[in-house]
Amino acid sequence: MPHQRIHNRTELKPLRKSLRNNSTSAEATLWNQLRQRQLCGRKFRRQHSIGNFIVAFYCPEEKLVVVLDGENHFWEEGMQKAMAKTVYLNRLCIRVIRFENKWVFDDMDFVSTEIANTFRSQ
Repeated sequence: MPHQRIHNRTELKPLRKSLRNNSTSAEATLWNQLRQRQLCGRKFRRQHSIGNFIVAFYCPEEKLVVVLDGENHFWEEGMQKAMAKTVYLNRLCIRVIRFENKWVFDDMDFVSTEIANTFRSQ
């Protein structure tokens, strides 16, 4: 059986690009803190696909996904989709940390510190 690619599958590239070009203001704000190894020297990827899921931010070194929960995550269907994504990622030994969008605007220092605190080694 041939090895199936899990990360950044070709067929999801147009959707990843569209999401990058149309990011929410919370995603754009957090990306300014994560890009270019600004947080503890860790490289983050933006709109990275893993399996059939696209995650906003992924740190391959830490096997860590950062999710920003917008309004759609608080509806029943949104919560179910978010849980399915988290279960899938956890099965791949990828950790998931979540923040509400408003935290990015209200307390970026808290968000950055919480992300850094999940790193396996400082």
